[in-house]
Amino acid sequence: MKTLLRARAGGFGLRRICVALIVCWPALPASAGVMLNGTRIVLGADERSVSTIVSNLGRDDYAVQAWVNDAADSRDRASPFIAMPALFRVRAGEEQVVRIIRTPGELPSDRESVFYFNAQEIPVQNERQDNALKVAVRTRVKLFYRPKGLPGTALQAPGQLQWKLIDRPTGTLLRVSNPSAYHVTFIGIRVTDGQKPIELRDIDMLAPRSSLDYPLKRQVGVAGAMVEFSTINDHGGYQDPLKARVGF
Repeated sequence: MKTLLRARAGGFGLRRICVALIVCWPALPASAGVMLNGTRIVLGADERSVSTIVSNLGRDDYAVQAWVNDAADSRDRASPFIAMPALFRVRAGEEQVVRIIRTPGELPSDRESVFYFNAQEIPVQNERQDNALKVAVRTRVKLFYRPKGLPGTALQAPGQLQWKLIDRPTGTLLRVSNPSAYHVTFIGIRVTDGQKPIELRDIDMLAPRSSLDYPLKRQVGVAGAMVEFSTINDHGGYQDPLKARVGF
């Protein structure tokens, strides 16, 4: 979270204080006036652009700045996508269609790439609310670029995950490998072995053809050990939980 404080003094003391809280939200922020019509965007290689809708559900007008960047949230690195319009005003109760356009440049053709679409609120100053607290929320959602001819489907990718226990001097690790060409976003992962289930925390999205290791809180009995997990689909919906046997 980044906080920006601006103050201007006048007369015998501070007369006007404007505080803007800029919050980076990974999904739809309930407190924001400006919201998107989805939690993720998918652009296929056979499409030059894809559209998303920015709606103002609040009572105040907003200016909105829109852009696409990488997972590191870089403002300096060039992106292969542009948002149009990049700056616009959306009145209370209205909406604006924003096009995300692919620009020339090379991206991997054997797997998905992930970027992020950002919509930053800029509260419009209102003389009647001169001393009011202004809260600006940045909504940030995943943008997946999907090349042509990838094997399988994104819906099949969670079922292709490979799970393994690894014994280390510092404890047991759970390794999950993704052999597919698609990203897998987890809702939750749990290990069961007849004792108290182990719920994993701080679960990351798993990139194509990569693996992640998660330390477990205790040793796991090999016999009958299972992994239960659930994921998010292209539409932002929760998939039914899956189970897989796991061992060393």
